[in-house]
Amino acid sequence: MTTSKDERHHDRMQRKKAVVDEKIKHAQRDQGVLLINTGNGKGKSSSGFGMVTRALGHGMKVGVVQFIKGRDTTGEEIFFRHFPEVDYHIMGEGFTWETQDRQRDIEAANTAWQKVKTMLNDPAYDLILLDELNIALKYQYIDINEVIHDLKNRAPMQHVLITGRAARPELIDIADTVTEMNEIKHAFKAGIKAQKGIEL
Repeated sequence: MTTSKDERHHDRMQRKKAVVDEKIKHAQRDQGVLLINTGNGKGKSSSGFGMVTRALGHGMKVGVVQFIKGRDTTGEEIFFRHFPEVDYHIMGEGFTWETQDRQRDIEAANTAWQKVKTMLNDPAYDLILLDELNIALKYQYIDINEVIHDLKNRAPMQHVLITGRAARPELIDIADTVTEMNEIKHAFKAGIKAQKGIEL
C-alpha cells in the first residue's frame, strides 16, 4: 500500500517537474517588472519590505517612498535606515482619517511623486517600493495618467512594487504581477492594539 502511494507520488512529481521545466525554458525575457500588492488583508507592506530585504541580499540599490503613512517610526524604517543602499523617504502626512485635510494630503502626495520621478529616471535604482501609493490614487490625490506614464517610461531593468488597498484597474492593467491579500481574521477587530514587530 505504502509503496504504491509512494510510486504514484513519484510519478505525479515527475510529470509536474516536466511541466515546470518547460515553463522555465520559455520564460527567458529579462526586464524590470511592475508588481502590485493589494486587497483588504494584512501584509501588503510587509511583503514589500521582504522584497527590499531580498534585493539587498543581491547587492541592489533600493528606493522606498511611503505615501499616506505619517511620521510615526516603524520597525521597517529603523531597520532599513542602517543600509546605505536604501534611499528611504516618508512622504505622507498620516492616514486620511487622521489628517482630515484633503488639500494637505494632495500636496504631500504630489511632493512624494516628484521624489518617485527622480528615482524612476535613475537606472541606479534596481527596486523601488511605493508603499500605499494605491490609496493616494484611490482618493485621486495624484493624476493616474501621470503615474502610468512615468511607470511605463522608467529605466528598463527597474523593478517597482506598489502596495495599498483598492488598486486602480488602470494600474492593474499595466502590472506584470498582481497579488490580492484577503482578510480572514484580524486581531484589531478583537480589541488587540497594533503590536511592535507585527504592525509597527
